[in-house]
Amino acid sequence: MPEQVKLERRGHREHTHLTGEYKYGDIGQIVLFILFAVVWISDTFVFRFSDAIDDRVPFYISLPVGGAILILGLILANKSHKVVFGDNPDEAHVIDGGVFGMVRHPLYLSALLLYLGVIALHLSLAAIGVFVIACGFYYFIAKYEEKLLVERFGDAYRDYMKRVPMWIPGIK
Repeated sequence: MPEQVKLERRGHREHTHLTGEYKYGDIGQIVLFILFAVVWISDTFVFRFSDAIDDRVPFYISLPVGGAILILGLILANKSHKVVFGDNPDEAHVIDGGVFGMVRHPLYLSALLLYLGVIALHLSLAAIGVFVIACGFYYFIAKYEEKLLVERFGDAYRDYMKRVPMWIPGIK
């Protein structure tokens, strides 16, 4: 195993089957979540500076749409978390079953769906701006981790990348 991969696994030592993650990935996700929450809450309940489009969407539409996206995100997070952290296999391998057979980054996709579900509940252009930044950040860390996975698993992971789309099922 490359030394770089060993060093970048910290924080998940008990899960030796995991390859690695971006050094600032966790802190970046936390900062983006807090920024998104502050922006969305302040725009929704306090300042209302960029939510004019929300008045055009009736609540009886935004509530079920937002709720469905949130539920989908939670289900996806739960299923992918169980696959990644539920078992600690003796030998590391490319995970390509279950939700990982539909998209390569279901945990990151679930986070983005949660952002999107909240946005659907109350449309805020400022929150959409933070969401776009979050999409870029998740794409960056996903590509970084894929580079580590290719280093570790070689052709097996390259084949997986050819078969399974990065984010949207059925779209390669």
